[in-house]
Amino acid sequence: MGRIIGIDYGRKRTGIAVTDPMKIIASRLDTLSSVTVIPFLKDYIAKNDVECIVVGYPKQLNNQGSESLKYINPFLQKLVKEFPDMKIEQMDERFTSKIAFQTMIDAGVKKKDRQDKGLVDGVSATIILQSYLDKISHF
Repeated sequence: MGRIIGIDYGRKRTGIAVTDPMKIIASRLDTLSSVTVIPFLKDYIAKNDVECIVVGYPKQLNNQGSESLKYINPFLQKLVKEFPDMKIEQMDERFTSKIAFQTMIDAGVKKKDRQDKGLVDGVSATIILQSYLDKISHF
């Protein structure tokens, strides 16, 4: 059984999360400079059994794509090109940064640590991936 990778892609930083082998729980894996995401994924996938990549897809409240799609869509195209046999899914990422920030507050993360945008991106990727797991478990 392969793992699922979750990605919160940004222009500067990208949060990466991964499931356990049984695909029950999503956990933060890393936050990277966005230019290093594809090489990181190549290395990770070469060493681990991965069956799917889930990318946060930004939408507005009216369900239309957000302005940030202009850099998300080229990233999705690169993923398809680099991993042609990999299942690549998109997951609505509305409010994930706010949910991540609130989750850190609820978990007692200190204010100084909550200002670490890399931590927020990693938690956002985890929320995107866990939302995807919740979605597919209802079928």
